[in-house]
Amino acid sequence: MIIYGHRFISDTLFYHVPNIDAILNTPPSSTIFTEFSEDNLDIITHATSNQITLALSVENITQIIYASSLGASFIIVSKELARTAQNLANNYLFDAKILVNIENEDEIEELAILGVDGVIFSNAIIKVTS
Repeated sequence: MIIYGHRFISDTLFYHVPNIDAILNTPPSSTIFTEFSEDNLDIITHATSNQITLALSVENITQIIYASSLGASFIIVSKELARTAQNLANNYLFDAKILVNIENEDEIEELAILGVDGVIFSNAIIKVTS
């Protein structure tokens, strides 16, 4: 299981960008984070066409499929969607890893038992302005 943002583990940060210009304010080789929406397709397309690692937050099954098809490296889902998202990733052999956004480390065990690829704490996501 991958764990991002836990106090015991130093790891990669995700940079939440509001637009393409904000990507310039992130460190080299950053993982760019944004929510999946039609309004963010320019960011998504820019990231994938420039081989920038992309994490997409999604809200439903259709968005999970879109995120995978658009080349996201990480698909971030709610705890309620975790089992379904992981099943889709396993059945369709997604390249993307499924991450569940959590607030409490007590949630790790439950998600590990479900077989989810990983978890991400909120402090692993850094808001970037343009």
